[in-house]
Amino acid sequence: MIMIPPWLLPASLLLLGYLLGSIPFGLILTRVTGAGDLRQIGSGNIGATNVLRTGRKGLAAATLLLDLLKGAAAVLIGAALVDGGGPMAGAMAFIGHCYPVWLRFAGGKGVATMMGVVTALYWPAGIVFAVVWLGALFGTKWSSVGGMSAAVSAPVAMAAFGRIDLVPVTLALALIVLWRHRANIARLAKGQEPKVGKSRDAAAE
Repeated sequence: MIMIPPWLLPASLLLLGYLLGSIPFGLILTRVTGAGDLRQIGSGNIGATNVLRTGRKGLAAATLLLDLLKGAAAVLIGAALVDGGGPMAGAMAFIGHCYPVWLRFAGGKGVATMMGVVTALYWPAGIVFAVVWLGALFGTKWSSVGGMSAAVSAPVAMAAFGRIDLVPVTLALALIVLWRHRANIARLAKGQEPKVGKSRDAAAE
């Protein structure tokens, strides 16, 4: 009888989550549709906002949806394979998106993928995430403000809904989102952050 080490399945789940999250849908979509190398456009970021800078709104929407879905899928797969594995797999998908090995760890800023993770973990918090994201985005016209506000809302919403067990993981992801937006924060402080539709040069998700 072959004995399977007890750590093998959780370790495999972490790897699976990371690999799923590391799929650069924005880069793939822009290349296969002839929109160019996304890393040479605008901010060079692989997320939906930079895809929008190609002028292809459909591609940007598809990137947003796919980045969201890979986060949600990781959570659902993790929960199905390992008891309590959803948050772990979702967090690794988020890390994979932000730091994909295929792109020398230069990935996206994680907002869409975090929304997928949060929604799959506890859908009411996902609704709060979406409302805050859209409200802050359309209210300020700054993509970075929308993304950061939504990320911060996740652990707050989890705590408000009584899901204290999910506060640590969502708080950790929110802090990473803020770190990934540090250049945007610096530009906001200087009054130099371009608004959506005004410039192709701002680094955003």
